[in-house]
Amino acid sequence: MLKIIGKSLLILVAVLVVGGVAFAQLSPQLGGTPTQDYTASGHYQEGKFFNPVATEVMTGGGMFKALRRMVFDSARHKAPAGPLPMHHLDSLTITQKTPDLVRVTWFGHSASLVEIAGQNLLLDPMLSIKMGPIAGVAPTRYNPQVPIAAEQLPAIDAVLISHDHYDHLDYETIRKLKGKTKHFCVPLGVGAHLRRWGVDPAQIIEVNWGDSVRLPGLTLISTPTRHFSGRGLTNRNSTFWTSWVIKTPTKRLFYSGDGGYGPHFGQVGAQYGPFDLALMECGQYDRQWAEIHMQPEQSVQAALDLRAQVMLPVHWGAFTEAHHAWNDPVKRAFAEAAR
Repeated sequence: MLKIIGKSLLILVAVLVVGGVAFAQLSPQLGGTPTQDYTASGHYQEGKFFNPVATEVMTGGGMFKALRRMVFDSARHKAPAGPLPMHHLDSLTITQKTPDLVRVTWFGHSASLVEIAGQNLLLDPMLSIKMGPIAGVAPTRYNPQVPIAAEQLPAIDAVLISHDHYDHLDYETIRKLKGKTKHFCVPLGVGAHLRRWGVDPAQIIEVNWGDSVRLPGLTLISTPTRHFSGRGLTNRNSTFWTSWVIKTPTKRLFYSGDGGYGPHFGQVGAQYGPFDLALMECGQYDRQWAEIHMQPEQSVQAALDLRAQVMLPVHWGAFTEAHHAWNDPVKRAFAEAAR
């Protein structure tokens, strides 16, 4: 009887989710549709981008199994018991345009402000409370506020996007930033989303792996990662994904974006390292998607492969998108780093 009730409830939830997703297809949050043929990139075939290393999105069962676990999983402490301690910021307290200053301010999940070479760089700025267009289903931020609202941020020289998933490319945040940002540096195809949201095409720079963007005093380089993309039911892998190297004559930083472990970290480390700091994905992992997100121990190993002096774990501390405890990523990463 309990199994029958459970299955019925799961079917109902699935119907509601599918209905919500179908409705979301009409939302502007879905973004635009790339129209360009990216075959020349070397990572695109029959309208889809692909990873050089064979990569399965779901490695331990399909989406139905993942949904069942999300509904019925009894794992404790997936979210904190209450709001986390947070330091409220404003534009005057977080930015000082000093050429020799390198400072990183982490806003939770993967959103960070990097001050380097007198430039303000914003990484994957998801600064909304709710993620995505499906009310009642989308993950909600642990805290009811963010450390700083998008409107309060200082002028931004470049926004760097790693891929188009909702927890990295946020419709509301981009709309608030477009008037104060000089450049949006994005993977191939992601510019279609920004153009639909009213960003001036002249501000958008699309990059393939190996491409460089030069700003005063620094260079941004698109580097490989092992992930996937898509914001709707029918557009998986229609846009590309990337990690980023930030390089000045004296400093080198790395941002992983999202992705599974692989030989690319050692290759990036050999070509562009060593790095003073690596902001590494460390959170939202699971055995069911083992090839597109890293376990904390893999994040530490990836930082070693990169030859990073310091690792900053990101992609945790704001939302629950997996089955582990909210603070498990940093506990395991610290334990691995101490071995």
